Amino acid sequence: MSTTTVQQSAGGAPVPAVVPAPAPVRRRGRRGTAGSLLSHGLLIIASLIALFPIAWLIFLSLGPDKDDYLHPGGIWSKMTLDNYSFVLQETAFFHWLQSTLIVSLGTTVIGVVIAATTGYAVSRMRFPGYKKFMWVLLCTQMFPIAVLIVPMYQILSSLQLVDTYLGLILVYCSTAVPYCAWLLKGYFDTIPFEIDEAGRVDGLTPFGTFFRLILPLARPGLAVAAFYSFITAFGEVAFATVFMLDDEKYTFAVGLQSFISEHDAQRNLMAATAVLIAIPVSAFFYLVQKNLVTGLTAGGTKG
Repeated sequence: MSTTTVQQSAGGAPVPAVVPAPAPVRRRGRRGTAGSLLSHGLLIIASLIALFPIAWLIFLSLGPDKDDYLHPGGIWSKMTLDNYSFVLQETAFFHWLQSTLIVSLGTTVIGVVIAATTGYAVSRMRFPGYKKFMWVLLCTQMFPIAVLIVPMYQILSSLQLVDTYLGLILVYCSTAVPYCAWLLKGYFDTIPFEIDEAGRVDGLTPFGTFFRLILPLARPGLAVAAFYSFITAFGEVAFATVFMLDDEKYTFAVGLQSFISEHDAQRNLMAATAVLIAIPVSAFFYLVQKNLVTGLTAGGTKG
């Protein structure tokens, strides 16, 4: 029981004692002031570390001389946009952009469609060897690119797909599909099976259930798979260098090599091109960012 202390006044009348207010109790999960300052400080430092390479690249791209990276302090007095003008007007930048978008978007569409159907089939259907099939897909990621180039080149050569966009898209899909299938399989496992049964009761075919009910619910997972496929094709160098022979079909990653020779490297032009290359990736990331975090976390909640 709580007790109240009563004091007597000079006239004999009781006067209630002033009881101090209870100290505020910190709720569970809430940080104190010191903890908040520390976490915000760490986030600011991490953000600066992440943004510094980008800011440095942009800064170097404004230097007019190829050796300005050796003396970056002198760039302040002679900043110019001539590097961007040269890249846009004097190089095959727009051919590189066209080739990169064709290959990247083609890999994204074909890769996500194949990975989604594969992940859904393994998640919902129990056919002989379905577990081993997923492990086989995982094992395909263990081989280094150097080992795969020669047999893939022979296969594409026999199919007359060397120096074609379709051939390079299929090569990239062989890398993106296994990972995306695993990712989407884990995401489809989180969707209740009762939704499939409700679709069957309403008269939908298995494909109708997949396309009309499951895919709309799996948009976060599809966004992650699309982003991974796009980035895989956008920045790959080795396959594009070997399989694309025409200069006008070079992707950005291969086109950057044209600024490097045996005895020279035009680093200012490379920096300007790299900044321009980042624009399509940033735009694609902006389109899928709403579903990106949800898809990354939800796919690992159920095996």
